[in-house]
Amino acid sequence: MGLNAMEFEKKELQDLLEAIRAAHGYDFTEYADASVRRRIAYFMNNHKIETLEMLEKILLKEESVFETFIQGMSVSVTEMFRDPSFYKSLRENVIGRLSTYPFIKIWIAGCATGEEVYSMAILFKEEGLLNRTLIYATDINQKSLQAAKEGVYPLENMKAYTGNYQKSGGRKAFSEYYKAKYNSVLFDKSLRENVVFSPHNLSTDRSFNEFQLIVCRNVLIYFNQQLQGKVINLFYDSLCPFGFLGLGSKESLLFSTKKNFFDEVDRKEKIFRKSRLKIE
Repeated sequence: MGLNAMEFEKKELQDLLEAIRAAHGYDFTEYADASVRRRIAYFMNNHKIETLEMLEKILLKEESVFETFIQGMSVSVTEMFRDPSFYKSLRENVIGRLSTYPFIKIWIAGCATGEEVYSMAILFKEEGLLNRTLIYATDINQKSLQAAKEGVYPLENMKAYTGNYQKSGGRKAFSEYYKAKYNSVLFDKSLRENVVFSPHNLSTDRSFNEFQLIVCRNVLIYFNQQLQGKVINLFYDSLCPFGFLGLGSKESLLFSTKKNFFDEVDRKEKIFRKSRLKIE
């Protein structure tokens, strides 16, 4: 019988997270409690580790096990053109305004294995903007970033991705963007020529540029309210005046101190625009 994640002692769990932060620099102390407990219990069951104390000793001593642990803590469900109506709204409500900039910088925060990065690159290519766009794709998970750089995905996913692409307002045959070989597809290298893949930890790292568009979808749901607020502040500080922010369908600015500093561009698709200069 597996471990019951909810039976972890709060102090023992906090001690584990503090030890990970001190030793490795990964800060999970402000992640949503239920999500952290569930992922840690899943990892412990898979590796037959019986107590948090044992887990802490192993993670601080064995680098390869810690790398696997990080992958489990940062796994996110992703697919190309996920929630096609979001991308359709970008085409209709955001692209026209972004096209007025001589150079466009985009930050895709929590890019996971890169499906969202290639989706954005395709969208901007079809709008004639990719050649003057730089996309920063960041994630906490180094293994996911490597997969994103390679741009290789299972062939069996293409049917669903093609459907998403078409619903998002795609203008070509989706198969034009990749080459199939055996059971995998490789996306065209032109889509990643203007992409910078880099590690970035939303809970601890700072702003590193100024962007016209920041997209961070289905990441904040894994953070507690305090960390969500901190990350929204980070995005606010990283956006140029009147820059755009795209969140996931279950995320909002409702509890952020910056909620009044954004205008809604599309309430349903959670697209916002920085509305005024920072006055504190």
